[in-house]
Amino acid sequence: MIRTNGILKDKHVMIVGGSSGIGLATAKQAKTEGAIVTIVGFNPDQTERIAKENEFEWRAADITKQETIKVALSDVRQVDHLVLLAGTFVAGTVLEADIDYLHKAFDERIWGALYIIRSLGEKLSQDASITFTSGVLADRPGPGTAILAAASSAVESLARGLALELAPRRVNTVSPGTTDSPLLSKSLGSGREAFINSMKEKLPLKRVATTDQVALAILFFMTNEIMTGETVHVDGGQRLI
Repeated sequence: MIRTNGILKDKHVMIVGGSSGIGLATAKQAKTEGAIVTIVGFNPDQTERIAKENEFEWRAADITKQETIKVALSDVRQVDHLVLLAGTFVAGTVLEADIDYLHKAFDERIWGALYIIRSLGEKLSQDASITFTSGVLADRPGPGTAILAAASSAVESLARGLALELAPRRVNTVSPGTTDSPLLSKSLGSGREAFINSMKEKLPLKRVATTDQVALAILFFMTNEIMTGETVHVDGGQRLI
């Protein structure tokens, strides 16, 4: 665990996509550091269960629907650190995939994020941090991931722009590589283990990231009060291969 010197104690940390994977790991680490944690998830039952198990507050919402977000966040008083992790794995070729399906990459990562930020508005404290997540596809797109890669790259550009628009609030991006998470298992199914082993052979560090390792980078952005407009890669060198 990084040393936060009490910076997170009694601060309100809201994690969108906090009911599993990197989001849940971040929520647990923030809670350990004394933060008051609210997780926002798509599935009400799962989100409530995870929240009760870990003593978090919780909200459920479809982040692609602006009115749903407004209702879910209407009684929030203040947010000191906002983490935006929601987003499914959208894969399909530009010439063949359903266009409405491909829209999800931007609906979740760009418009959903903006719905949340606008719904919170002045509820974001003046010294708040906002941490986006992009991904290694922004640097290393592959076949069938052109739209998701574009959305990931757009997230990083959006964060840099918002670092100016929302100042003195701080806005940064964490870019994970292949991470051993529930999303990876859901995306790959029975091919997960073979894919991870293949990545381990290629990566300079010979291992893929854990959710806790990515969460540490997010906590770094929460607690380092001079960081804004930056992207940190947590990918074991994946963008270099």
